[in-house]
Amino acid sequence: MARPDELVFAPLGGVGEIGMNLSIYGLGNRHQRSWLAVDLGVSFGDEEHLPGIDLIMPDISFLEKERKNLMGLVLTHAHEDHFGAIIDLWPKLKCPIYATQFSAALFEAKCAAERNAPVIPVTVVPSGGRIDVGPFNVEFIPVAHSIPEAHALAIHTDAGTVLHTGDWKIDPTPTLGRPTDEKRLRELGEEGVLALIGDSTNAVRDGRSPSEAEVARTIIDLVKSAKGRVAVTTFASNVARIKAVADAAKAADREVVVVGRAMERVVQVARETGYLDGVQNFRSPEVYGHLPQDKVLALCTGSQGEPRAALARIANDDHPEITLNRGDSVIFSSRTIPGNEKAVGSIINNLVLQGVEVLTDRDHLVHVSGHPRRDELRDMISWVKPQLLIPVHGEALHLNEHAKLARAAGVPRVLVIRNGDLVKLGPGDPGVVGEVPSGRLYKDGTILEDSKSRAVVERRRMAFSGCAFVAIAMTAQGELADEPEVDLVGIPEKNRAGEPFDDIVFDAVMSTVEGLPKARRRDPDALAESVRRAVRAVINEHWGKKPPCLVHVLTV
Repeated sequence: MARPDELVFAPLGGVGEIGMNLSIYGLGNRHQRSWLAVDLGVSFGDEEHLPGIDLIMPDISFLEKERKNLMGLVLTHAHEDHFGAIIDLWPKLKCPIYATQFSAALFEAKCAAERNAPVIPVTVVPSGGRIDVGPFNVEFIPVAHSIPEAHALAIHTDAGTVLHTGDWKIDPTPTLGRPTDEKRLRELGEEGVLALIGDSTNAVRDGRSPSEAEVARTIIDLVKSAKGRVAVTTFASNVARIKAVADAAKAADREVVVVGRAMERVVQVARETGYLDGVQNFRSPEVYGHLPQDKVLALCTGSQGEPRAALARIANDDHPEITLNRGDSVIFSSRTIPGNEKAVGSIINNLVLQGVEVLTDRDHLVHVSGHPRRDELRDMISWVKPQLLIPVHGEALHLNEHAKLARAAGVPRVLVIRNGDLVKLGPGDPGVVGEVPSGRLYKDGTILEDSKSRAVVERRRMAFSGCAFVAIAMTAQGELADEPEVDLVGIPEKNRAGEPFDDIVFDAVMSTVEGLPKARRRDPDALAESVRRAVRAVINEHWGKKPPCLVHVLTV
């Protein structure tokens, strides 16, 4: 009798980190499997550790190898950490993509705004609908989140059903879109759920996430009580928050001016898909300066301190149309993502120095998370009754707290895993059965680089200690044809004694060349290596750092 197909799961991103989500499910045996991919997102570069790197993406080399067996890519929702890598990576896969209407429309708008984006077809699935993707039957179950049309995915197979939650929360009073479908989740629990692959972002926070309706009330109160101009910044994708800001502006008899391309794009898609039906038309930045101060509200990008976004330019007083002055207010209707604290703090300080009142979630309920806290995680477990729970979408602390909570809630099996772990979900005992290649790709300008790329490693070193360049012209007889050229970049001009570094390095180059036997002087590679070592040593002696040193030897 033939053995039944195994159902396996592997995260290629999004485990042990927040962002860069990519999960794969396989059905078959170890010789032949059909694969389903869920989400394909990015995380963002950190200038301190990854200078010049804008985006980080999951390594998809395993899926490239399995391309003929990849049945499709299904999107839970349209946040960048879940769909931001598609434009760059889909050409390597060319698989069908499935998403609901809003996600598909936002993706289409993103492609239209990108220069030379490939044509990427997306099949639109109704919210609550079911589709067959190879041997996988995928059901889109509505959940509340901070963007329209977020869905948990019930992945039905002959080997059992998996609930992949995506990003979710329980919000009984969302201001826009459908609440989390408790009824359908309870039904799934009664039908039997093999595994729950669950969001762990807020697993360290007790209680429940407040509702969007509470935030909307707070924003109305703050805007109505403001005296001068008001600017509000939030995540551009949070359409419910955009609607709340529009309602607050209407209640305070203010016009909404939309500032920033990402915000304009989301507003356009939200109107096209009906999520801003009945909401007043917004104005363009050109009219901002012509409106009375108490009749305008600027809705801005830049809540995470992005240097090129609208709010950073306003805070630096270099935005062509939008200015703020003493007595005006800025509402940060957002949470600062870990790693962005410095950039956001700099904007807040610049605004305060201009006399602007800054209102944040530290003092007012102007933001709520789109992720479940501990009581919500317990509710999900009680509804779905999974045989196995695997925490995902979180750093190590979040995953472990979610795992402890699940064990305490009576889940029979709980597995904490890492990116690249291949997990057998069923039939039979679940567990890690292997490993698939995983890693990171860096978007460096328009080029995709491996994380071990020499360019990235060298740039990090140069950011720390500058670079020394030396050019030497030698005759065929091994004599200097001219004085060496020395160029120091990012290195102090003088040492502690006040001696110029250019002179120190020049002397080290001359003494090294003159001290070498003629045979080594006639070997360009040997000469370059000797000079490189000497230059790094002398700079280290006077500065305490060893910069990269590039030596060019020319034979004349």
